Amino acid sequence: MQHQHPVASASAAGSSRSNGSGGAVAQNPESGLRPGENVRASLEVDLDAGLRFSTGVLRLTDQRLLAAEPGAAPREWPLTADLRLVLSDHGGLGLLELVNAHGRLALWRFTMKANLQAQRFQDAFNRRDEAAPAQAAEPELCPSCQAVLPEDSEECPSCARELHTPPSTWVLLRLWRFARPYQGQLLLGFLLMLGATGATLVAPYLTMPLMDDVLIPFQQGQQIDTGLVAMYLGGLFGAAIVSWILGWAKTYVLALVSERIAADLRTTTFDHLLGLSLEYFGSKRTGDLMSRIGSETDRISVFLSLHALDFITDCLMLIMITGILFHTNPWLALATLVPLPFIAWMIHLVRDRLRTGFEKIDRVWGEVTSVLADTIPGIRVVKAFAQERREAERFRSANKHNLVVNDRLNKTWSLFTPSVSLLTEFGLLVVWAFGIYLIAHSQITVGTLTAFLAYIGRFYGRLDSMSRIVSVTQKAASGAKRIFDILDHQSNVPEPTQPATLDKVRGGITLQDIGFRYGNRTVIRDLNLEIQPGEMIGLVGHSGSGKSTMVNLICRFYDVTEGAIKLDGVDLRRFKLTDYRRHIGLVLQEPFLFFGTIAENIAYGKPEATRDEIVAAARAAHAHEFILRLPQGYDSLVGERGQGLSGGERQRISIARALLIDPRILIMDEATSAVDTETEKEIQKALDNLVRGRTTIAIAHRLSTLRKADRLVVMDRGEIVEVGPHDELIAKQGAYWRLWEAQARRVDAEEQDAVVVVAPNVNAHTAAQA
Repeated sequence: MQHQHPVASASAAGSSRSNGSGGAVAQNPESGLRPGENVRASLEVDLDAGLRFSTGVLRLTDQRLLAAEPGAAPREWPLTADLRLVLSDHGGLGLLELVNAHGRLALWRFTMKANLQAQRFQDAFNRRDEAAPAQAAEPELCPSCQAVLPEDSEECPSCARELHTPPSTWVLLRLWRFARPYQGQLLLGFLLMLGATGATLVAPYLTMPLMDDVLIPFQQGQQIDTGLVAMYLGGLFGAAIVSWILGWAKTYVLALVSERIAADLRTTTFDHLLGLSLEYFGSKRTGDLMSRIGSETDRISVFLSLHALDFITDCLMLIMITGILFHTNPWLALATLVPLPFIAWMIHLVRDRLRTGFEKIDRVWGEVTSVLADTIPGIRVVKAFAQERREAERFRSANKHNLVVNDRLNKTWSLFTPSVSLLTEFGLLVVWAFGIYLIAHSQITVGTLTAFLAYIGRFYGRLDSMSRIVSVTQKAASGAKRIFDILDHQSNVPEPTQPATLDKVRGGITLQDIGFRYGNRTVIRDLNLEIQPGEMIGLVGHSGSGKSTMVNLICRFYDVTEGAIKLDGVDLRRFKLTDYRRHIGLVLQEPFLFFGTIAENIAYGKPEATRDEIVAAARAAHAHEFILRLPQGYDSLVGERGQGLSGGERQRISIARALLIDPRILIMDEATSAVDTETEKEIQKALDNLVRGRTTIAIAHRLSTLRKADRLVVMDRGEIVEVGPHDELIAKQGAYWRLWEAQARRVDAEEQDAVVVVAPNVNAHTAAQA
């Protein structure tokens, strides 16, 4: 029987389901094989030579390489020693080349979803001379992180750890990191708690002498000793007052501490979140992060200030009551503990279900808040496209999912709570029965049994309370886990351990053999560029050519995966991020304004700026005139994300914000794309003066805005294809010239369309006159 590689089975099965006519090989993985020939690996490619979606299959056997492609005859190549497979990728497109000593023999294209299988296929091809192990089972890898997947599992433990790993109760112990600064207050609170708990146990103890020395003798005809009664009652009253004072003090002290721990937790989490790279935020939803920092920390605060306090009090109460019971009568005390093992077993059984249940609830609640975080900021788009009903349905669906998950958990919890109460009632019944038996045999007095019952009522009450705290403990553990998932995440753009000083910046930037990948997709490769201090560089190229990625790397929002970017000859990774970015002025393609006044938004990068400096920056960005037309001028409030201002006005405020910090490096990513032609001309006049002596990198699709750049850098597929001034590149008639001509033709076509729109009206009027 022929052995077939596991990957071959999957790929071939997929190809047999396709609609392409890839020949016999594509339809049947065993067809076309010679007797005794074994398939070692298989790869399904999903693009043809014209980059259209189409299914083809490559198969590697122990004798040759076979290819079946739609509309073409099957091809094959013997496995000679000089035969090589070269795998590469760029911009979401994978390439697999078959070459030998004389050059390329074949080329296959595929989307990046097949990149992992292509890597396996290439590995199998490189090991073609090795003997194939019998029934070799190649481990499954995660498509995202390339980690080995566990057996019988489709989820990657690395990628899914944050979402699917049940929280452990022990994660709550990590909160001690935030409680350590308040050790003194915690110790004081514990001592107060110990005293308050001891005071509450005085009353049941005094019931024994009241029953045995006062009430029972009175029923037998003896006179009541009023002094003795007053002493016992005074003891009960004093114990109640002391318990109240100590209870109030310990609750107040520990509540203050728990609130401060939660506040420190929120602050630390947010500070850490701000220090993470943009890559982290790209994989997270805003609503989920808001839920973690807001709801989860509130839940932890409530747990620390109320439930943890009650739990510790319950533990102290149980320990003290157990000691008193065994001191009073050991046999009756043992009868009291009969239901305890059953309650402990139920708590252990339910805790595991609650642990996973509350983690699911947290994730589902994150979905609900994410719908709100998406819809409310984008309400203008929702209303513009009349999608209110659709967004309401999204929220209703998420809310319904939240309800289903909660109902499933409540089903378990509703059964657990009455069961614990039933066991405690059973324990009380056992104590009554055994206590009557001991009284009948004159081993204890009625007062002793009465005190026992009073203590047992508190004992079982505390036991029931401790069982109920399982729920809130697991909720707090779930929230703490989601918080520590953020705190444990390390930024992909780390700070240097020994940062270099950055006193005076000249602005020279060197890109030396840099490469960058988004996951499995190569965006920039082998890029070299030298930018002189004070030089203005214009980045041009088609969408997806890598212009914005290069700017992100220069700003160090991401770190290069290969090579280095240097500022004045020093690698950027040696500078502290805050020191370096303080010298960069950035104007984004989509301007973002915060809720606040116009002046506050302009001074965001320099909060200490004077009003004169703010006005000067606004004048330079040609924003001063429209700001004065607002009701309160520079003190006018702008809504969230700049609501109430036009796109051009928001962009000019964003430009003023960048100019106010007087950066040595100015980066504009489509800075004038949101303004009209007249406004663009005004901004360009202002920028002509501002770029002097300042290193400027500008991205623009309107090539006319970059004619005054010292050099234009033309990019294509992550590589620099041309560099030079505008006139020189036009004269070369290369890539830049083609972009220029294409844009000129598009402008002419738009003007012609405008004439065509007007022409019918003119012709109709002329015809009417005729």
